[in-house]
Amino acid sequence: MAGHEHPAPGAVAQDCGCPGAFPAPCATHDRIDMTSAPPPPALSALRAGALSLVLLGGVPAVERADIDARIAAMADHPRLFLDSAGEQALRARLEADPLLTGFHRAAIAEADAQLKTSPAERVMVGRRLLGTSRTCLSRLTHLSYAWRLTGEAKYLERAKAEMLAVATFSDWNPSHFLDVAEMTAGMAIAYDWLFAGLDESSRATVRTAILDKGVTPSIGTSQWWISKNNNWNQVCHAGMVLGALAVHEAGSPVTGDVVARAVDGVRHAMVEFGPDGAYPEGPSYWSYGTTFNVLLISALESALRSDFKLTTIPGFLATADYYLHVTGPTNLYFNYVDCGSGGGTQPAMFWFAAHRQDPHLLWTELGNFEAQLAKAGSKPVRSSDRLFPLLLAWSSRLPAQRTAPPTLSWTGDGLSPVAMHRSAWTAEATYVGFKGGSPSTNHGHMDVGTFVMDADDVRWAADLGMQDYHSLESRQVDLWNLKQDSQRWQIFRLGASSHNILTVDGQQQVVKGRAPIVVAKPGRTVIDTSAVYQDQFTTSLRGVALLADRSVLIQDEFTASRDSTVRWAMVTPADATVTAPGQATLAQKGRTLAFRVLEPAQAEVRIWSTEPPTDIDAPNPGTRLIGFEVRVPMGEARRLVVHLVPGGGNSTVEITPCQAW
Repeated sequence: MAGHEHPAPGAVAQDCGCPGAFPAPCATHDRIDMTSAPPPPALSALRAGALSLVLLGGVPAVERADIDARIAAMADHPRLFLDSAGEQALRARLEADPLLTGFHRAAIAEADAQLKTSPAERVMVGRRLLGTSRTCLSRLTHLSYAWRLTGEAKYLERAKAEMLAVATFSDWNPSHFLDVAEMTAGMAIAYDWLFAGLDESSRATVRTAILDKGVTPSIGTSQWWISKNNNWNQVCHAGMVLGALAVHEAGSPVTGDVVARAVDGVRHAMVEFGPDGAYPEGPSYWSYGTTFNVLLISALESALRSDFKLTTIPGFLATADYYLHVTGPTNLYFNYVDCGSGGGTQPAMFWFAAHRQDPHLLWTELGNFEAQLAKAGSKPVRSSDRLFPLLLAWSSRLPAQRTAPPTLSWTGDGLSPVAMHRSAWTAEATYVGFKGGSPSTNHGHMDVGTFVMDADDVRWAADLGMQDYHSLESRQVDLWNLKQDSQRWQIFRLGASSHNILTVDGQQQVVKGRAPIVVAKPGRTVIDTSAVYQDQFTTSLRGVALLADRSVLIQDEFTASRDSTVRWAMVTPADATVTAPGQATLAQKGRTLAFRVLEPAQAEVRIWSTEPPTDIDAPNPGTRLIGFEVRVPMGEARRLVVHLVPGGGNSTVEITPCQAW
């Protein structure tokens, strides 16, 4: 599938379920065999290539020798992300760039807020210390940045108090290693950036804590995340490398071991970006895993002057385009699988933009921040991301000009193939996101064939999103079992009945089935859903098209394998009124959308409730399902066509078979 960007068509809980920028992975990934459908051949080949290094015993000898030589030649502090030269370049940019100055002031405002807090205490929430680790990471990055850029002692002293408090903790909770990784990352950044201002006693205390409570617990034990393919791999390797590089003493073998392990191990997670950059766990987990993946690579680049070819892994650099396109004009995600609604500022996008010299990647990030500044007026804007200061470090390499993205459509293959189309890069544009793939991917839902739609700065076709993991785990729900009869699929938000898909006799999709993209064109995508409706349909296709008049067409073609009732449904936050057979009007925020069933003619449009079916399910206020049902005899071929028209204008559509798209 070549040419994944297309020209214009026609003309946040602490550990899991956080809706913010970094939702954490499920706490039980270390105990789960995450069954998955066979990946595309290209992805299988990528995985085989990455795994071969482990089978041979780690990085090749020549690569290990290069790592050790670079460590021996490593510069003095500060060596992570923003060395002295980079700091001077940033200062020059701040004098010339008002918007960048706004980011700087937001980071300083957050640091000022942290001056009023008390040092962290070792407070566990269940089996996790992750909330404390994330608080410390945010405090230490902001305070360290503020000291470096202002030289004011108050920031140094408050950061030192935080570091010394954390150093006294009995441990950083290695039983849940994300906690250790994020704490180590924060301590490492602060130790490196504040090094010149710390007294030797404080340096020794922090250095010992990073080694004894951060890096050492990861060595000589069987850490399941080392060679796994999910975001734990990325986060934990990043934290350990930052810790080792920050406190390295010449001649120590630990740093080389940790770096070599990460250079080898992180490839297992990075092949998930292949071949095009689509992230199978959705944009929320993209923001978590990818940000720490960038943190790891940037640390290697800044301290060791090499990325050890990690950026050449297919799909990794392209994944920035995925993230750019997976966010709609409403600033809401195309939130498939376990995903929140939106992610805030993404520092990693600044690294991608600088690395690729593509300022268009920051179109959304910069536009959103400009809107925040305008809304705040004279009030200070505070940063909301715990790694926010790093975007300033990475922005020192950005080109001066800012441009709109050159393409309106993007398609990515992989474990969860997706396509996103929009009519323009404006808030009023029409946008549709569409996915294939399999329910069996990490954090998967029964959502193969689902779509979302924005138009006129409103989301019309929505997804209810994830349900907080703790709310289910605390009720003993077998949440991480991905078998066909798993209790996971009985949760309303996760099962088939709440997604914008076809359901057959109320059944779930087939967990091990996979729907590939079979047509990928500007504004048009078709997936073959036959395998996920095995024993329900003999064949089935679903197509989504963004038409020249900004309307959206959803077209299903299938042959029933038995007498069945097929339901077409779409979640919407809009008020819905049925106006005639096959027609309804959706309304919200003073805008309207025409819902038209073109085939079958005269369909009975219905509105279904999204009220939780059990007391375990989360509430879904302000939403409803709109759609219709058809009765289909065994062996009969049917076509269902729904037309969604912003503003409800008189739009006509020529219907052609999906294969002809």
